[in-house]
Formats: sequence, structure tokens, C-alpha cells
Amino acid sequence: MQRTQSSSATYTITDLAREFDVTPRAIRFYEDQGLLSPEREGPGGRKRVYNGRERTRLKLTLRGKRLGLTLNEIKEILDLYESPRDTAPQLERFLHALAQHRQTLERQMEDLQAQLAEIDAHERQCRTLLAGHAAAAPESAA
Repeated sequence: MQRTQSSSATYTITDLAREFDVTPRAIRFYEDQGLLSPEREGPGGRKRVYNGRERTRLKLTLRGKRLGLTLNEIKEILDLYESPRDTAPQLERFLHALAQHRQTLERQMEDLQAQLAEIDAHERQCRTLLAGHAAAAPESAA
């Protein structure tokens, strides 16, 4: 449940899992990979408490995954974003990652277009053969 703590919103793992439609296990995995670092509360620090920063990092992580970036690429970009320097290195790294991903997608699109062309050719061949069978069927019935 979302609550206010020192006038800043905090979230439980369940809150974030519901909001972003992911499992708590996925969020814990991102934490294990160093993408998230929630505060710990309760006995033995077992309860995770996520602040706005962690929520944003999760949101950007999921966006990066949708774009096809690796977790390492996402982590590098997120870490650069939080560096005290300007954001030019982050933007350059992000542009590089996007360019690489674009190349991969364009190659995949070429492969898919070639496969679709093959399917079209096979469909035309099948229709031609079926038309030949349909034309021959009345003659053999007579």
C-alpha cells in the first residue's frame, strides 16, 4: 500500500508489481541485478520499501526491456543518469544502444519479409494446385 513517509511516496513490492503488471519475483530479480535498491524495514530488514527513485528506475528498466536492451545496458544507462555530471554520456550511450537495437530489428524485419514472401509463394502454388484439382474433378465425375 502506498504511504507517505517524510512527505515522499513509498511503495511496497506488491504496489509496484500491480502498477507495472510484473511479478514480485521479477522485481526481486531486478534488485539482484543491481537495477533497484529499496530500503529495508522490519525485523532483519525483510520488508522492502521503494521510494519514487526506485519506482522510476523500475519503470525505465521495463521500458528498456521493451526496447530490447539488455539488463547490463539498462543498468549502465540508469547509473549514468544518476551521476553528478551532465547527461551527455547517458544520452550518447542510450543512442548507441538504440542504434544497435535498430540494426538488429531491421535485420529481423528483412528476415520476416523474406519468410512472408516465401509463404506468399507457397500459398499461390497451393491455390494453383487446388484450382487444377477442382477443374479436373468434374471431368472425372462424368
